[in-house]
Amino acid sequence: MTEVAAALIWNNDKFMICRRPAHKSNALLWEFVGGKLEPGETKQEALIRECKEELNITVDVGEEFFDVVHQYPDILVHLTLFNATIAEGTPELLEHCDLKWITPKEIPDYTFCPADKDILEKITEKFN
Repeated sequence: MTEVAAALIWNNDKFMICRRPAHKSNALLWEFVGGKLEPGETKQEALIRECKEELNITVDVGEEFFDVVHQYPDILVHLTLFNATIAEGTPELLEHCDLKWITPKEIPDYTFCPADKDILEKITEKFN
């Protein structure tokens, strides 16, 4: 199983979503910033590294918001989503092709990666 850490970053009543590039798996689908853990990393360390690599921001990682296990055709992932805040920097598109700040009510307007389905339902439940 592949461990993945991702960030739920809020700005007032909106949270950040990122669009995957066309050349990657789940091309052009929306997701939360984050990625796979490297050997020896904690989930929090991986999340800090991934946010720096993908958006050139430094984040403060808070409490775990939700976790889910999802079987893709080629990989089984355990995705842990953490509440996070931007401590330093302005997001830059170093990996993704787009970035949006959306409200929970806007979730249906975007097509997300399949592993995010249960997380999005939880956000909708909690914040609508």
